[in-house]
Amino acid sequence: MRKTEPGWEPAELPLPCLADYVAERGPGTPEGGMLARRLEGLDDEQGARVPEGLPPVVDAHVHLFPDQVTDRLWAWFEEHGWPIRYRMSAPRVVEFLLSRGVSHVVGLVYAHRAGMADALNAYVAAIAGKDPRVTGLATVLPGEEGATTILEAGFDMGLRGVKFHAHVQCVAADDARLDDVYALCSERGLPVVFHAGREPKSPAYRCDPWQLCSADRVERVLRRFPTLKLVVPHLGADELSAYRMLLGHYDNLWLDTTMAIAGYLPGADAEPLTSYRPERLIYGSDFPNLPYAWDRELGIARDAGLDEQALTAFLGGNARALFGIAEQQVA
Repeated sequence: MRKTEPGWEPAELPLPCLADYVAERGPGTPEGGMLARRLEGLDDEQGARVPEGLPPVVDAHVHLFPDQVTDRLWAWFEEHGWPIRYRMSAPRVVEFLLSRGVSHVVGLVYAHRAGMADALNAYVAAIAGKDPRVTGLATVLPGEEGATTILEAGFDMGLRGVKFHAHVQCVAADDARLDDVYALCSERGLPVVFHAGREPKSPAYRCDPWQLCSADRVERVLRRFPTLKLVVPHLGADELSAYRMLLGHYDNLWLDTTMAIAGYLPGADAEPLTSYRPERLIYGSDFPNLPYAWDRELGIARDAGLDEQALTAFLGGNARALFGIAEQQVA
């Protein structure tokens, strides 16, 4: 699906050159990656509220796991990733962000094994059902029996999309086991948020993200499912040029900036936000799994040089349109 809107200049190189971008080695390596060693946290100052002067903020990348799952995730991060600065339960996560001026939260989970998706989906749906300022996404383990039935049940509970994580679920974006899920989401008009980038890689993962993940795999999905709404978090992590180019050519791709503009992940220095399609960028935080201040990237976004229209779209408007968040659901 080619970009056709007037006023936008697509990426400077044609799509046949994508292979050249993919071949470039980013800051990670197949042997180690960004998390070859545990990273240290930052003791940066946090604000009491969303920075002054910003338009309404939708945080489109917030994790809302049950406590027993969260405890295991944090134990993994503390050993292999980075220290968790905000240790709080999922209901408290929602309260924290909304009380500090975030207008809407999109809650994400992902299934680590077969048989847990129903419970995760019900948990997120219950949280979202208590506050119209929360939108939840469903998950399923790719390839598990009855995957589409599990997702349909989640959608019937009000969940507004699907989240996958290639590194944890050991699945590539173009894996045939996902075809039925992509077809279902295309039919329903619901987005798929897929951590499909190679980084941040850790040797502690059960599979090698560099073998599973690449921008060309994502492009195959975009071509095969042209009505699928696909979101790749972290700006694609280390394949920044490749994903920026894809964004310039496909109307069914969005990128979220989660942790990619914070100046934290080693070597993943994002290109200026002004160089991206403004209607295809989405703000997300990765809260509460952060090693730095919750509002760090909001301050960076404020100073990124985006004009008022682009900043409004990036920080909230694009997410509202993508996830079907009504204006009255944004405080």
